[in-house]
Amino acid sequence: MGQRPRSKSDRKHKHSDYSAVPRVGSEDDLFDIISLASGPPLILVLDEVQDPHNLGACLRTADAAGVHAVVTSKDRAVGLTEVVIRTACGGAEHVPFFQVTNLARTLGQLKEVGLWLMGTSDRAEQSLFEADLSGPLAIVMGAEGKGLRRLTEKHCDYLVRIPMSGMVECLNVSVAAGICLFEAVRQRTMPARKK
Repeated sequence: MGQRPRSKSDRKHKHSDYSAVPRVGSEDDLFDIISLASGPPLILVLDEVQDPHNLGACLRTADAAGVHAVVTSKDRAVGLTEVVIRTACGGAEHVPFFQVTNLARTLGQLKEVGLWLMGTSDRAEQSLFEADLSGPLAIVMGAEGKGLRRLTEKHCDYLVRIPMSGMVECLNVSVAAGICLFEAVRQRTMPARKK
């Protein structure tokens, strides 16, 4: 495939010293980013995620998937701590991050500017792989163990579940975010199907 051979140094896990400074954006900036997006916006919304390793992993995956912004609440959620930044491996410096005062209000505003809100729940009837993720979309994911709060779930246009075949009840939020985001990427980049 035209790739160069990998050296031993290529195989080592690299901890970079990121020169960009991560910052928490204002809510007005969020809607500017959405309005300026080339192609349909893709937003990741995290409802009360408190584990810094999970938030860091979500930011890293969001960067890899080309997410336009990650949104969390200010209350009962982790912010951009040193652990989050280190775990994100550059994602915190490159993905716009917003902590909002009122998540329910922000979800309503995302709908007003044309985004569909897809929530994740193990109780949902529809599979992630049956949903259309190709348009303007905010993927809304709940906290570790608790899932989406009732009010957050109520704001979602629809809920999906990740099909599970094994014995575990649920996935870690950062793993689930990766599955959802890259299903959206797959749908947005695959050639148009013949009718």
